[in-house]
Amino acid sequence: MPMIRECIVTTLNEEGKVHIAPLGLIAEEGGWIIAPFRPSATLDNLGVTPYAVANFTDDVLVFAGCLVGRKDWPTRPSTHVPGAVLEGTLAHAELAVGHVEEDEQRPRFHCRVVHEASHAPFKGFNRAQNAVIEAAILASRVHMLPREKIERELGYLQIAVEKTAGPREHEAWRLLVEKIEDHYKHAPPSG
Repeated sequence: MPMIRECIVTTLNEEGKVHIAPLGLIAEEGGWIIAPFRPSATLDNLGVTPYAVANFTDDVLVFAGCLVGRKDWPTRPSTHVPGAVLEGTLAHAELAVGHVEEDEQRPRFHCRVVHEASHAPFKGFNRAQNAVIEAAILASRVHMLPREKIERELGYLQIAVEKTAGPREHEAWRLLVEKIEDHYKHAPPSG
């Protein structure tokens, strides 16, 4: 299995508007693969502006916020490709799409790194931050995974949040749990 790095990816639409999304980038020699699901704004944007910025942050509230619809995080222009860098990110990589591997569900955009920069030291994740990232992945796939699996995994992850979370992790956890609960309130009954 390839290494996947969870980050915040920024892309630009035709009008130059920034789109911010949490994504897991797949490592490959000399770059990263971005594999957004169809349909998605990231996929559409990469089709018209074949550049992206991978923002490596330890602020899990950004991951959770994006999944519940908050897309107004502060950014600044990137320096080597058309794009945007998330303010407060610890490091970023500016990416250019080299080629696309088409797929009905998840096309793979093979990107080379044009520029990388570090902005602040990474001091490590606490267990709550890891739990929030895992919960964010579950929340993004709530329509694809069995409810029992999601509830079981959330129960386990909640232990880490209760033991090690700070205020931002608690807020991020709350947002994700509410999103998942809201999905099940409005989902048709199974069986």
